[in-house]
Amino acid sequence: MTASSLTVTDLSKLTPADFETVVGVEVHVQLSTKSKLFCADPNVFGAEPNANTSPISLGYPGVLPVLNEQAVRMAIKLGLALNCKIADWCLFDRKHYFYPDLPKAYQISQYEYPICGPGLLELLSGKQVRIHRAHLEEDAGKLVHVGADGLAGSDYSLVDLNRAGTPLLEIVSEPDIRSGAEAREYMTLLRAIVRAIGVCDGNLEEGSMRCDANVSVRVRGTETLGTRAEVKNMNSFKAVEKAVDFEAQRQIALILKGEPIVQETRLWNDATQATISMRKKEGSADYRYFPDPDLRPLQIPAQWIETLRAEQPELPRARFERYTQALGLPPHEAGLLVENQELGLWLDTASEHCANTKGLANWLVGDITSWLKAEKKTLADTPLSPVRLAELVGLIDAKTISNAIAKEALPTLLTQDIAPKAWVEANGKTQVTDPEALKPLIQAVIDANPEQAAAYRGGKDKLLGFFVGQAMKATKGQANPELLNQLVKDLLG
Repeated sequence: MTASSLTVTDLSKLTPADFETVVGVEVHVQLSTKSKLFCADPNVFGAEPNANTSPISLGYPGVLPVLNEQAVRMAIKLGLALNCKIADWCLFDRKHYFYPDLPKAYQISQYEYPICGPGLLELLSGKQVRIHRAHLEEDAGKLVHVGADGLAGSDYSLVDLNRAGTPLLEIVSEPDIRSGAEAREYMTLLRAIVRAIGVCDGNLEEGSMRCDANVSVRVRGTETLGTRAEVKNMNSFKAVEKAVDFEAQRQIALILKGEPIVQETRLWNDATQATISMRKKEGSADYRYFPDPDLRPLQIPAQWIETLRAEQPELPRARFERYTQALGLPPHEAGLLVENQELGLWLDTASEHCANTKGLANWLVGDITSWLKAEKKTLADTPLSPVRLAELVGLIDAKTISNAIAKEALPTLLTQDIAPKAWVEANGKTQVTDPEALKPLIQAVIDANPEQAAAYRGGKDKLLGFFVGQAMKATKGQANPELLNQLVKDLLG
């Protein structure tokens, strides 16, 4: 029994929990080449509208495309990272459709013979997502909608053709994803991969990595796929997750009401947190593919593939396994370090100077990340270095300073060019480890709080934290925490 063949009687027995979401994802990765896919126009984001154009990217009559070798090499690198079969040869096709931001009225793409065949991506959670194919194509331009909400009812639209001709690798997954959360995890790992191998900056906000999700639903236990809707306009991982979940619930509600699901393209409206209909979804026949007569079949030398395979850096999945298995980091921390390549590289460098990898990771994903988010900065914007981070953690491990003092020092270390040890010495913040120096301060705290002291001695053990906190204040955070805790217990009796 499929979702499309349900009878009225069947529907009355179903609830939303009886359905499962089925998602296949198409991701367009904008390759970070110096020039466009078939001409020498600069491939640079942020230029004045229509500045990075030429007769070739504008589709003038008589112009001929010349394939960008760097784009081919980047496509192979990404295909290898996705465990794809790299083709011995591939073919470029013309994909016809008419739109204001497509100057030639056709797009050079790949149809039957893509550069990358089937592959497999294992997510950090262990979920496996099959890759159907990945193919090279040129990007279209961009329409800038002015007025209204920018999605519907705009007053007018402007065309910027700077993006036209930019090299893309479109990665098409099999429908193996089962939720918005899995779609987000897939996209997050894919971005980590393209950044690790240096083929794309993975910036969703600028459009260098774009996601279209094909969402359908079916009754659990059935195999036939339901009618799908393609969801576009998702420019963040959070939007991908929300859009997939919303669209699945929308389709389930229609089925339970006995209404049909239309195959269409829908847009995610972040303001209303809903998908809206854009146009009827085209099929491959609507594009009238045929081999591009101006481009010969591309033979891919086996030597290229093996050379690029040997040059691959450590990929995010392998990095995650190293962090969790070899270094013993919790999966959550390891995932954050994999997702943020800068943090991961810092950890690796700092680990060469400090054996406490867990301590380094805690500072990177905790206090340092929180400060960077609040200040809207990256590690590269600060004078702190991996070596200085290692020095800070080393001072804590050696009990030269307490964790509290390190937290006090951090904002200065992130804004001023000073080493942790120099900061500690300049501010007289060395940790106090002499019991005889601490006892009078602790006793003064106990004497100042006789009622709490009596209550503690009467069995209210939780008051120990109160006295430890007050004593730490009295020492301005410089007391050794373990020693202070023990001395408070001893003096309270």
